[in-house]
Amino acid sequence: MSMHSENSRQGKLFSWLDERLGLSEIAHLARKKQVPIHRHTVWYYFGGMTLFLFILQVATGILLLLYYRPSSGEAYESIQFLMTEVQFGWLIRSIHSWSANLMIFVAFVHMFSVLLLKAYRSPREITWLSGAALLALVLAFGFTGYLLPWNELAYFATRVGTEIPGVLPLVGGFLRRLLRGGDEVTGATLTRFYGIHVAILPAVSTGILLLHLWMVQKHGMSVPPSVLGGGGGKRSMPFFPNFMLRDLVGWLSALAALAALAAYYPAELGDKADPFEPAPIGIKPEWYFMFMFKTLKYLPGTILGIEGELIGIVGFGLAGLFLFLIPFLDRRSSRGWPSPLFTCVGLLLILYMVALTILGYLEVPTQ
Repeated sequence: MSMHSENSRQGKLFSWLDERLGLSEIAHLARKKQVPIHRHTVWYYFGGMTLFLFILQVATGILLLLYYRPSSGEAYESIQFLMTEVQFGWLIRSIHSWSANLMIFVAFVHMFSVLLLKAYRSPREITWLSGAALLALVLAFGFTGYLLPWNELAYFATRVGTEIPGVLPLVGGFLRRLLRGGDEVTGATLTRFYGIHVAILPAVSTGILLLHLWMVQKHGMSVPPSVLGGGGGKRSMPFFPNFMLRDLVGWLSALAALAALAAYYPAELGDKADPFEPAPIGIKPEWYFMFMFKTLKYLPGTILGIEGELIGIVGFGLAGLFLFLIPFLDRRSSRGWPSPLFTCVGLLLILYMVALTILGYLEVPTQ
């Protein structure tokens, strides 16, 4: 009798919510959505993995905000207190740090898999544009969040990073001051980066993420031309529960890996930043900026009378614009034909980034 009453109450609750939220329509859409099955299906899971890690970043970030104080006099001490005095505070910070790195890595894998599988073909141009914008925002999250502990490495890395736009003619000085909140990296820079990291970037990312998810929902998963040309891509599985459960396994695996990394290799705090101290020897950026750093370092001082660093920065800007506009440049793939040129460009870009990153970490620091 009690079981029947409980089921009745649950049925009334669902009916009440369904009338107001349209839960049955959402359930119908989830059952109706199909995911293609072919030899490249595994790459579909990296989009959901990136979303899961972003949610994890938001959750752990909110917990860190409860103790963090965004000023040059208190930022370092607040994180030190969090890691030493707050129960499991060190674990939350370590998970936040490791998940940031893993999220950027997975976002890169997702972008390059979309590029190589030609998933940007018509009518998915906006899906690609929103995804490329999200990758840029993820990198911006990494850059602004790196300074917040106000430790020695973060301070000097940020000083080097914010100095780079200064070489641009006309707007360079303005961009540097805009990033720093002044002429030097000070407490004003920390406050500015804090506001960008916890307010501006999350707000912009949420809007673009909703657009990206809506585009994926509207157009579905793309089937590569190589699969369509071979007569494949006709098999499919329901998004819910089949694909969703497999996605969930990936999320739980990522969570287990993050917990292990955070427990065995916790994020270190290092020494507090001192602007009057010399920069540490062999200072390097985070791995996701290493290929840019090494490129600028390898460029000669001048190339055809133009400053080498300026050419490097302009080159990176043009490369980013090229990637952003790929759906409109690769008209061959848009018509459903193979496009080896853009496949080669994608593979060369991957090899270049990996090689320069490895070289950056193999380099022995010198005086």
